[in-house]
Amino acid sequence: MTVHSAVPLAFDGSGIDGSWFTAVTDFARDTRWLNTPVELWTNAGLGVFAVLMVIGWWNARRRDTRAMTLALAAPVGVVAAFVVAEVVKKLVAEVRPCYSLPHDYFVDACPVRSDYAFPSGHETVAAATVAALFLLDRRLAAIAAAFALLEGFTRVYVGAHYPHDVIAAILLALPVAYLTSLILGRIAVPAVDRLRTGVLQPVLTADPAPAAAR
Repeated sequence: MTVHSAVPLAFDGSGIDGSWFTAVTDFARDTRWLNTPVELWTNAGLGVFAVLMVIGWWNARRRDTRAMTLALAAPVGVVAAFVVAEVVKKLVAEVRPCYSLPHDYFVDACPVRSDYAFPSGHETVAAATVAALFLLDRRLAAIAAAFALLEGFTRVYVGAHYPHDVIAAILLALPVAYLTSLILGRIAVPAVDRLRTGVLQPVLTADPAPAAAR
């Protein structure tokens, strides 16, 4: 992998928890047999969170209108959290660890310098899904939480983020996604109620009879 140690740094986050980062990447160096599966999972694993939201929507078709509203609000909450994270990322401008700690072991290739690290976008999506699903189905939220922890670890393991990038993503995503879903889950109920008895009824309601009798 190529790193660019001669490039001047913007914000260097290695002074915060660089030693923790190195400990994890040393573990990655010592478990090279695990490198490829983890590298594949750290990106493809995001699909799990999409699947969990689809399951939430599918189950909500058999529930009341508020549940369906929360199911539809879940991806909106995730997108809202991701947008906020991207704004923070541009403002902080923390360069990736491969620039600050070029002699560490990295599974991922070093991205361009303008692809900043703080907070982790992957973990933002993961944590936001947990928060959004918590309002809809706590069992799904618990499953999402387990995968979110795994996602956070893999982001450090491959060398893409410091631990504080992952922690910051969680602290940012949870309230943003939760509040977005909570607000939409209240104000959008009338609109979803109309949609459930309109052209989108087959998509939003499993059984037309209960929807009409609500």
